Amino acid sequence: MRPEVQAFVADGPLPDWDASEEEIDRCDQQLRAIAKPVTAEEAKALASCFGPDDCYGVAWTLLHLIETGPNPVLTSKPAPGANEWHQRLYDRAVFGGLIA
Repeated sequence: MRPEVQAFVADGPLPDWDASEEEIDRCDQQLRAIAKPVTAEEAKALASCFGPDDCYGVAWTLLHLIETGPNPVLTSKPAPGANEWHQRLYDRAVFGGLIA
């Protein structure tokens, strides 16, 4: 796994809307420093980094980065009450014809 992905994952989940502008900008800059495409291993690790909300759009950047990986990260339907971003990843893979 590349160092920039390891650093992002090590920082934990994305902050919520109550985070400071500096913290949100730092997360955004870290994500944008990760070259596309990501590997399957990196995509799986990045999928663990979603927070409780969209983090002022940063979660969408994370989702799109994960989708540059070679395979869908989630191949089975997330459990009820799972993180909404995991549900979105799964739904987008289904709608895209990647999962039956």
